[in-house]
Amino acid sequence: MRLTDKQHRSILQRIAQRVMLEKKLFPNFSGDALSELDKILTPATIDSEQVCDLRNLLWASIDNDDSRDLDQLTVAETMHGDEVKVLVAVADVDSIVKSRSAIDDHAQHNTTSVYTAAEIFPMLPEKLSTNLTSLNFNEDRPAIVIEMVIGLDCSLKASDIYRAHVRNHAKLAYNSVAAWLEGKEIVPEAITAVNGLAENLRMQDRIAQSMKSLRHTHGALSLETIETRPIFEGDEIRDLEVEKKNRAKDIIEDFMIGANGVTARYLSSKKFPSIRRVVRTPKRWERIVELADEHGSKLPNTPDSRALEEFLTKEKAADPVRFPDLSLSIIKLMGAGEYVAELPGDTISPGHFGLAVRDYTHSTAPNRRYIDLITQRLLKAAIAGETLPYSNNELEVLAKHCTEGEDAANKVERQVSKSAAAILLESRIGERFDAIVTGAATKGTWVRILHPPIEGKLVYGFEGMDVGHRIQVQLIHTDVEQGFIDFKRIG
Repeated sequence: MRLTDKQHRSILQRIAQRVMLEKKLFPNFSGDALSELDKILTPATIDSEQVCDLRNLLWASIDNDDSRDLDQLTVAETMHGDEVKVLVAVADVDSIVKSRSAIDDHAQHNTTSVYTAAEIFPMLPEKLSTNLTSLNFNEDRPAIVIEMVIGLDCSLKASDIYRAHVRNHAKLAYNSVAAWLEGKEIVPEAITAVNGLAENLRMQDRIAQSMKSLRHTHGALSLETIETRPIFEGDEIRDLEVEKKNRAKDIIEDFMIGANGVTARYLSSKKFPSIRRVVRTPKRWERIVELADEHGSKLPNTPDSRALEEFLTKEKAADPVRFPDLSLSIIKLMGAGEYVAELPGDTISPGHFGLAVRDYTHSTAPNRRYIDLITQRLLKAAIAGETLPYSNNELEVLAKHCTEGEDAANKVERQVSKSAAAILLESRIGERFDAIVTGAATKGTWVRILHPPIEGKLVYGFEGMDVGHRIQVQLIHTDVEQGFIDFKRIG
């Protein structure tokens, strides 16, 4: 039976709660955590003699239109010569969320905030993540500042990490900032209200674009997948909106990649351990080589990120409309990322193949990811010259746990997204669609239809299919509760 309009949001909320429990994640905070929360009334205050006062810098946040958990601010400063200083301020969450508290136990268990189509399950109570530990507009907050001196060639010339007080002078959104930077819209009012901010953001944009180009020259991959989110009218799902990359997102992405590299190297220089985010060499490189060959390009027999990036760049220019489908195929063939503990004296870590960087941790979103909160505690101890807050064994256990927790959270998000997609397609049984194979394994073959961009299982006609193959399919079944969308191959 087809769902009525008013059921859409409520049924997705119920599914989200159910799947959270199935994946052994906590959908709600414990009584002990809520009791702790009641006692936290104000933001953290830190002795001003211990930290720098950087509140007068032109700090601004750029995030999604509806984001309220603001983890980082950015600003840039010109220096003598052709060098520019980029500063990233990260919310000092640890000043309120203490290790082994009930609130911390919840965050450690779930490991990340879970963002579903119908409901958000925050890693930290919203009283903290969207208020007391958030870098909110016009509020003074303690932060960890990651400083990067960028040369004319956009390489990193110097870096430092220290504690500071900061103040967010403008709460900005990706889409409006990008439309302005790209010349499509006038400058947002929140920018013009702050003297000098427009010029500063243009400088940040210029630096970020140059840093991005340098990374891709070194082999960072130009991947561009299709990410969607349901559009509700009231409680009814009407469509799927495709979220696209833009210049404002590039500012945050490239500055965060730089900041995470500085953080990893800073901890290493202090002889501190860290938890690295790694993406090893692709598990199915031979299939990536085959895909390139099908597109008329040759890749070496051994994994080579620069060669792969050259292939991706060429294909994006040749067929930008279908490039996201090729990107998705490459991502599936590369395999998932994971967290690993890197201890002093360890051999060189495998690094992050997709970003073409070796030193990479997660440190810039402590309101949303537990790994970042762990890294923050390590950083604060290293800055102060204090003893390690975690043993090496604890870090190894936490790295494995956070990899598993992130995987569970992703599965919750995907499940709810599939249920939302099933709602959209339930009235279109029997229709035919162009599709691309996105997964092929013993457990099943998966395809993504192109319009609307929805993934489902190929239950008939999957013999001989592999990632990247383009086929035509017919929708034969949907199940909203389970998030099943089934196709058969035709033609």
